[in-house]
Amino acid sequence: MGHEILIVDDEPDIRLLIEGILADEGYETRLAADSDSAIAAFRERRPSLVVLDVWLQGSRLDGLGILNVLHKEEPSIPVIMISGHGTIETAVAALQHGAYDFIEKPFQADRLLVVVRRALEASRLARENAELRLRAGSGTVLEGRSAAITAVRNQIDRVAPTGSRVLISGAAGTGKEVAARMIHASSRRAEGPFIALNCATLAPGRFEEELFGIEGGDDGTGRRTGVLERAHGGTLVLDEVSDMPLETQGKIVRALQDQTFERLGGARRVKVDVRVLATTNRDLQSEIAMGRFREDLYYRLAVVPLRIPSLRERREDIPELARMFLDRAAENAGLPLRELSGDAIAALQSYEWPGNVRELRNLMERLLIMMPGNSSDPIRADMLPSTVGDGAPALLKFDSDEDVMSLPLREARDLFETQYLQAQLLRFGGNISRTAGFVGMERSALHRKLKQLGVTSEDRNTG
Repeated sequence: MGHEILIVDDEPDIRLLIEGILADEGYETRLAADSDSAIAAFRERRPSLVVLDVWLQGSRLDGLGILNVLHKEEPSIPVIMISGHGTIETAVAALQHGAYDFIEKPFQADRLLVVVRRALEASRLARENAELRLRAGSGTVLEGRSAAITAVRNQIDRVAPTGSRVLISGAAGTGKEVAARMIHASSRRAEGPFIALNCATLAPGRFEEELFGIEGGDDGTGRRTGVLERAHGGTLVLDEVSDMPLETQGKIVRALQDQTFERLGGARRVKVDVRVLATTNRDLQSEIAMGRFREDLYYRLAVVPLRIPSLRERREDIPELARMFLDRAAENAGLPLRELSGDAIAALQSYEWPGNVRELRNLMERLLIMMPGNSSDPIRADMLPSTVGDGAPALLKFDSDEDVMSLPLREARDLFETQYLQAQLLRFGGNISRTAGFVGMERSALHRKLKQLGVTSEDRNTG
């Protein structure tokens, strides 16, 4: 989506000149001739940038007065001041009041465009830095090479440029917000804001205030901008949308339909251009059946459904993810990197991971910091927490009561092969093809060996 710029000048010729210069570069524009129309246009829809004349004949407020009002309501929007009666004192005053830059009339078109580009880029970087501080530690890509996660990335590549609403479902910790960020980053709105509203942590009485904002007084006092307005030109994520109160669901249906809404206490509808993504860890069809979620909202959000698989559905990604999280933890903590032994990786792959990728990331960080021993020693299976180790294959917890040394070679070998193959089957979720590939056997040969040893699994995936 292109940037929208509000041009405020009392001279029609100047307004049209600036509009022509910016339009030729692909910017969208709106025009205002005085303070009242400028503030009204700003409140109706937040622009990306304001070009503001200092001296406005017949206006209730001059440019500096308008600048104070605008920055009181939305300090992050850059304002470029212009004047045909410029002095050093005027320029200094404009900058002290929060203007991004000051340009003296008459100005060259190239000079205006350079300042506009710099102001928009500075605004984008400031917004991204603020988001990074708020979301420190969250990833930006769904990592892994499994077929399941590769299919999700392919779906994201297809849907991201379309502008369609996407409903992202999956268990907690699978990476639903990461998927939303990937959609935003590959969309036409990538230069716009990315705002996430966590519906699960918000008190029911505050939903509408957070979504729609508060109108406040005519002078701007008490006005608060909601997330719908702050996301104008970008993407709004309704995180865990099933926790949104029913009354609010009804109001956001209309906002999604016509992209307008009213601030709390206001009578004027505010128009925005926002792409809405939603995430949920619940079955919304079941929520609809139980009367806890509106069906009309579901169909507006789920234009394109996208499901993120649980970690146990893509166990083959666990070694790569675990090593990546160890690398990141070592870099962030300034600690030497430790390796994972083969038995530790097998144990990690055998665990069910109820907390999914988030749980794996947290465990790797804890292991790196808390594990005893020399940093050159690998992390072994017996160093893992009991919650993980208890589910490890029997081979990794070899039964000391089994007197293997009293067995003939053939029986000892069969015992080892049985436990080894049971461990590998568990490690790969019972998938014969992936197990065969890892152990270096043909799929048919592995079938015969399992039958010979009497190794069975009721829930084994033979695909």
